[in-house]
This record gives sequence, C-alpha cells and structure tokens, in this order.
Amino acid sequence: MTSALPTRIIRTLTVPLDAESFPGGLPSFLVRDDVLCWTRREAGLVGFGEIGRFTATGPERFLEADIWWRHLVLEAEISDAVDCPGTGPVAFGSFAFSKVSAHESRLIVPEIVVGLRDGNAWLTQLTFDDGELTEAGARAALGRWLDAEGAGRSAETPADPAGREAKLSTGSLTEADWMAAVAEGVAEIRTGALEKLVLARDIVATVPDGVNAAEILRQLAVRYRECWTYGVDGLVGSTPEMLIQVEGRTAQARVLAGTLDRRDAEGMAGSPLEFAERVLAGSEKQRHEHDIAIASLTTQLAPFSEAMNAHSEPFILELPNVWHLASDVKAELTEVEGHVPTCLALINALHPTAAVCGTPTTVAGALIRKLEHLDRGPYAGPVGWLDAAGNGEWGIALRGAVIESPDTVRLYAGCGVVEGSVPEAELAETWAKFRPMLESLGISN
Repeated sequence: MTSALPTRIIRTLTVPLDAESFPGGLPSFLVRDDVLCWTRREAGLVGFGEIGRFTATGPERFLEADIWWRHLVLEAEISDAVDCPGTGPVAFGSFAFSKVSAHESRLIVPEIVVGLRDGNAWLTQLTFDDGELTEAGARAALGRWLDAEGAGRSAETPADPAGREAKLSTGSLTEADWMAAVAEGVAEIRTGALEKLVLARDIVATVPDGVNAAEILRQLAVRYRECWTYGVDGLVGSTPEMLIQVEGRTAQARVLAGTLDRRDAEGMAGSPLEFAERVLAGSEKQRHEHDIAIASLTTQLAPFSEAMNAHSEPFILELPNVWHLASDVKAELTEVEGHVPTCLALINALHPTAAVCGTPTTVAGALIRKLEHLDRGPYAGPVGWLDAAGNGEWGIALRGAVIESPDTVRLYAGCGVVEGSVPEAELAETWAKFRPMLESLGISN
C-alpha cells in the first residue's frame, strides 16, 4: 500500500529564531508525546502536527517514498530567510527493517518545525492552504502547540523516573530460546554459509501510571548527548549509529560493531578507557565484526561516490552504558544518471548493512526470519529526516522501543554474531543495550 502522489502545492515559511531564548536547546521543546524529534547535543529538529503523510510496505518502500517527496517539493512555494540544511519543507521518517515486514514505513510532514544548528535557530511553518504565511502567524502556531493541554511541563531538567513501578515480560522468545537461536546462528556460520549474523530480541515493559513519550525523549537527549535521539510516530530511542547524513554533495556515516558493557570494567586494573581499548580493540572477534560492517557500508556506497575516506583504525565510542568500536566514513557524491543521488536513494542501496543484518545480506536476512520469531517493525530500520534540497540525516533505529499502548512499550536489542560468539555473552550484551530505554522508563536491570 502506498499513498497517492501529492496534487496540492505545499507552501513553507522559514524565519530566524533567537537561539538564546531557549537555553536548554531543542530538548526544551520536547513537551508533547506526539512530537517529532531528531536531536543530538541539543541541536537538530523537532516537529509538531501533521499536514501530510506517505506510507508504504515492501522492497520498494524507499524509492516510492523518494518519488512521493520529490513530487511534493517540486513545485513547492518556499520562503526561507535562513537557508541551511533542515529549513524549508521537511519530513520526518521511519522505515521498516525488512522488505517483507507488514509494518508501514512512513514519511510525515509536520505543520511546525523548530531547528537549531551551529548556533542558528529557526521556525518553519508548512501548509497546503492558500492563506498568507507570516512570521507572526508561524510564532502563534508554535505557541498553540506548546500551550496545548499536556504540554505544560518544563523540559530543561527531566524528572528522574527511577522508582516507578513497571513490569517486564518476555517478548517473542524466552532468554533460553534466544540463546539457542544464537547457537544455531554460530553453527550456520561455521558451515561457511555466512560470515556474520545479527540477531535481535524484544521485551515488553508495562508502566501502570502510563508511558510518557516526551519524558522518555528528554531523558535520552540529556543522558545520551553523543547519540541521535529520535521520535517518530511512537518509535522512540537514541541511536549511536548514523546510516547516512547528506549535506549538499557530501555524505557521512558512522559505523559501529563491537560492544563492551561498561559494567565489565568495574574492579579492573587501569582506567576504564584503557580497559575498553584492551578488550575491544585487542579482540580479534570484535575487530573482525567491525571490519565486516565497514566493508559492507563502503562497498555499497562506492558506486555513488567520486571520493571516499574511512578511519584506518576504529576509535572507541564512549557511551553511558557501553563502549563501541566505531568508524566514520565520508564520501563526496558523484552524479548518477545526471543527478546527485538523494538520501533515500542512498538508503535504498545501503540498507540493511552488515551492522544490523549480517553478511551476505540475503543469507543473513533469511536466517534472521527463521531464528528470531519476530517482526522487527521499525527497529534497526532507517529513521530521520530530509529536506527539499536533498539534505538529510538518517540513523539506524537502535537503542529504541515502540510505544504500543498508553501503558506498554516494546523494547528491542540485537547483537552481531560471528564464529567466536558465546550465547550467554550475547544475551548479556542485549541487556546492556536495553539499558538506555529501561533507564528512561525508570526500570533498573
């Protein structure tokens, strides 16, 4: 199922804001449970309301979304006094991990966007109506969203949810069954059928006093500043992994593979970072897993690039819950069939990477469907935003959850499985990766 191509003309007005008027940065706008969110280090974009939506399922979901968006912005009437990535027409998006998933991928066009980037702040109003767009009207519309019932809490200092009564229950597989799936995956790898497999599991949190999406996003944005905190239509999380960021003709990605729980450093000799470097960078298994992930991305990105560079050695990414082996990749995009590829066209070529699926992709994908007993939905799929100029930022929806009802949340976590993987260690790694979401819900583990 797909939405019809737009026939109405979208009109947008972007005006500057005083960044100093909201000292908490964008998290200070995370006051509604239905807010659209993409923020890192207090910058990024937040959106309110909805004037348009595209949905699709199936293997062509990225290209169909690309066509829909390009038609929408082709004849757009854009008044933009700021003119930087994220101004003018913007859509937030979330896509299903699997081409066979029943989950609907989506692009959502908000009514109001607030942006903050490199010290510049702005406000954009988007509409299909014919009425005059004015700065005063845009500010009034933002005020209506912020003043609406349920949006009155200050977001500058998130309330600590610790101590909240909540219940965790098993998801699609018990822990024992999931570890058996990991063991079966290792056995398949040892036959030579594939080199790496990523297996995910889910758990369900029930929060009797209700799930507060805005509070979750504020908690994540403040605690995980080096990650990209996202909120799109009930999908919330804070990902450390950038699938693709496009600005003009420059594309960048951050690839992660190799994980170490920070709790493992307790009582160890030397500084925690020295421990991480010794255990992660010194591990043949972890380096092998990371090398596979980098090769996967750079091979798929190469046809769209006239130049590319990647770290020759991964660095240690330090997060509050874990350390990762990480590498940044930068590419200058080349013209393909007469134009620079859009970020959705790049996603179509890149997803799923070895970091979230395995390699070879086709073999790993089939094995995932066999072993997980789980429709990942939007988990490990692309999440982010794009504008009319072709700029965009798309992370991989990791360290996240789907709000399924007013009091239930389904959390997801996955691990890269290679020949040396031990099921018990992989299970422990999933709990480390659940921790950001569990903390934001006030649940300790």
